[in-house]
Amino acid sequence: MWLLALVLAASFWFSPGWARLAGGLALFLFGMQCLEEGLRLLAGSELERFLGKATDRAWKSLSFGILATIMLQSSTLVSLLTIAFLGTGLIGLAAGLCIVFGANLGTTSGIWLLAWVGQSASLGAMALPLAVFGILLGFNGPKSKGAGRVLLGVCFLFLGIDLMKDGFSDAGEWLDPAQIALPGLLGALLFAGVGLLVTAVVQSSHASLMLTLTALASGQIGLEQAFALAIGANVGSTVTAVLGSLGGARAGKRLALAHVLFNGCTAVLTLLLLGPLTALTSQAAVRLGLGGGGVFELALFHTLFNGLGLLLFLPWHGRLAIWLERLLPEVAEPRVLIAEVSNGHAPPELPQTRARYLDESALGSAGAAVQAVARELQHLARLSLEVICHALYLPVDQLRSVQIDEALLQASAQTAGRALDAEQLYQRHIKGVYGDLLSYMGRLEVNLDAAHSRAWMASQLVALQLVDAVKDAKHLQKNLSRLLTNGEPAVSAAYADLRRQLLWVLREMRAISLLDLPAEALRARLEVFDTQAANFDAAFRERLFAAVREQRLDGLRAGSLMNDLGYASRIGQSLRNVLLLGLGDAHEIMPQLPFRSGDEAPLIQLE
Repeated sequence: MWLLALVLAASFWFSPGWARLAGGLALFLFGMQCLEEGLRLLAGSELERFLGKATDRAWKSLSFGILATIMLQSSTLVSLLTIAFLGTGLIGLAAGLCIVFGANLGTTSGIWLLAWVGQSASLGAMALPLAVFGILLGFNGPKSKGAGRVLLGVCFLFLGIDLMKDGFSDAGEWLDPAQIALPGLLGALLFAGVGLLVTAVVQSSHASLMLTLTALASGQIGLEQAFALAIGANVGSTVTAVLGSLGGARAGKRLALAHVLFNGCTAVLTLLLLGPLTALTSQAAVRLGLGGGGVFELALFHTLFNGLGLLLFLPWHGRLAIWLERLLPEVAEPRVLIAEVSNGHAPPELPQTRARYLDESALGSAGAAVQAVARELQHLARLSLEVICHALYLPVDQLRSVQIDEALLQASAQTAGRALDAEQLYQRHIKGVYGDLLSYMGRLEVNLDAAHSRAWMASQLVALQLVDAVKDAKHLQKNLSRLLTNGEPAVSAAYADLRRQLLWVLREMRAISLLDLPAEALRARLEVFDTQAANFDAAFRERLFAAVREQRLDGLRAGSLMNDLGYASRIGQSLRNVLLLGLGDAHEIMPQLPFRSGDEAPLIQLE
């Protein structure tokens, strides 16, 4: 990096024209960033909410891609947002393909705007007032700040365009693309490769197209060379989407591959038909009265070949989605194998369970981020139920059985002295996922509106309640492992009652989550749960005092059982609070309740 900086500094010293050209490009890119940031501040999460509702038809998804790209002036941003929403399951792959196809057509609006703006004699005079108003607006609230960022973005775009125009004029003595021009298809391929490379480096097809427009307007390149550069810039715009999909969900990788196929196939077809398309562009420009040194012909050509790609891919986007899903199938969710431990020591070679659904690409979007968190909360909820079962020697398969098998419940009690250590279970299967969730939520890059803020806070409480339930199970295990089968009938019977009650609690949490009922009906079911849990607590205490009176229990044992009843009650309350949060503020991000899962196989399995 330092070497590159020194080389650039030296080149600027020897060539003022190159310094102006590079500085103009830098201002242009910074202006694009400001414009993007401002539009996102103004839009808030409305754009993302609209995305979730406007993708049930192919034409709606296509229209969204076009309009969102026109508004944000960044097909790359729209593609990254779409990858994020795909990764969190908010939209389907077929809808995502249509959005990307629409984004490619929508990006042509940028080159038309650049062509119109680039014809002005000087934009510097317009840029300075925009800078003043943009900075003044930035001192007010978020919406005003967003408007200010938009004005600053336009200001830097204008300044960058002016500098690039001057830079190309001054750099003519050393920058002469005509010297490397090659005839025919080979020359077109060469300039397409240059356009691809420049776009990949600057991460903006708008910037590379602005360079192309400026070079064309100044006479540095010809029209056919500009066409080839535009084709390469279109292909280069896929690089950011591909990078954004790396390390993410399979759905994002499918969309990135589709983006490459769309732009790549369109580029190949356009290069093969470059002669006819050039002639068609010239005739259309004459009929439409578009002059101006070829810049409008370049904009028209850019629109034509993106429209050609849309016509080529849109009719079979559904089949393409099916093919991509077969080519890149979902990875089966791995099971976590655990071994029985003795003396509280787990095998050191076993890995720690970590988060599975926290896609980094979703952090740039409020809607996508909360969906990623929702999926991970369901993962944590499933793990928590299973860890509680293993910690309290409850048979995990009884969570999904029609009714409790008393014989199996009693048989599992016999393993209490040699089974799984709750602390090791917590460290291996809960702590890593919980830590990943907190770290992910702390790295959110966008501002949240009021609804998303409430859901974000509720999701943190959901995670905390799940962890609290597991920690209470850890405390309960300490006495359970010693006293469940200690030979004293009253003690053994009391702990058997606690385990049976806890298994009922876990089964109820899962059963309520699976009900397809309105929120009010589910809250009523939770009230029934509260009543039954309170009745058990009262009956359990009454039995304890009766046993003490009858001298079947001493005060010390009764005190331990009362404490453990408290732990058992808190486990139930924590899990019940998770469901209440899922029905309340957290419903924004958890349309399905946390303990609901279509996968019947347990995540944690004994070796």
